[in-house]
Amino acid sequence: MNQIASPGQLRLAYLRRALVTVPAILFLGFLSGRLANSGYGNRWFAALAKPELIPSGWVFGAAWTLLYILMALAFAMVLHARGARGRGVAITLFLVQFALNLIWSPLFFRAHQVGDALVLILVLTVLVAVTTALFRRIRRAAGWLLLPYLLWLAFAAYLNYEIDRLNPDAETLVVPALRTQI
Repeated sequence: MNQIASPGQLRLAYLRRALVTVPAILFLGFLSGRLANSGYGNRWFAALAKPELIPSGWVFGAAWTLLYILMALAFAMVLHARGARGRGVAITLFLVQFALNLIWSPLFFRAHQVGDALVLILVLTVLVAVTTALFRRIRRAAGWLLLPYLLWLAFAAYLNYEIDRLNPDAETLVVPALRTQI
């Protein structure tokens, strides 16, 4: 018995993947931010001079929630595209960039390594651009879903650069939580 799946079966298979990828990516993103003590509640971050274009705190939470959902849906599409050319490379690159994404918050907010975080976000932006192109070749919609993430990363890189420029002594402003000894 060799049948091709019906459109309904294909949609259900994608939905099953999305039901795993969306909560997983949201949870890992939330966990990274929480462990890093990211945001305006962080006393080190509050003490920094910030660029004029920096949004309010709630914007970051809303933006990252939406971006993680879009990333997860795009990832589910590529996972679902069995047999697609370049799928393995696209999945690997997505996982690498996502791991780097999760490292950025602890590096910036917890370790106070603004310069290193800038290098990381620039590398991340390049990897996401390549991932977006690969996803687009596999599923056009998956590429489109990653585009807001790529644009947000470019904006975040600008903010990171400006914070680095405005705060040459950022690392010594407050003792980093990663180095605190009890």
